[in-house]
Amino acid sequence: MREFTPKQIAKYKRQKYLSALNKCTTNLYKMFRNSTTNYENYKNRFITLKKEIEKFDDVIISSEYVKRTQEYIDNLYTKTVLHPLTEQEFKTLQEDEVPKLNRLQKMKKKTKYSKEKYNSVIF
Repeated sequence: MREFTPKQIAKYKRQKYLSALNKCTTNLYKMFRNSTTNYENYKNRFITLKKEIEKFDDVIISSEYVKRTQEYIDNLYTKTVLHPLTEQEFKTLQEDEVPKLNRLQKMKKKTKYSKEKYNSVIF
């Protein structure tokens, strides 16, 4: 059986952590956009996603996007799951959170592609 180096294991954990964060934000976005989502379904799904992220608590990534995403998820979890909401409060929350998730996605896309990198190249 193959032995993995600590560096390979750390890379694998980082990838899994980033994948779990992206999965969480994507699922939250879909739940907030869907008008048929109720608070109980949201709560159960969010708890499952949060547990998946918490498996990788020892992973440290210094990216601004990752830090903001983790802060957002932690704040949202505290605000919605630890303090139960009524259906009306949940509906207003749905409307308020979609723009915040959009901003996180823009931040992610901004770090993926930078025009400046290609401006210095002469063809």
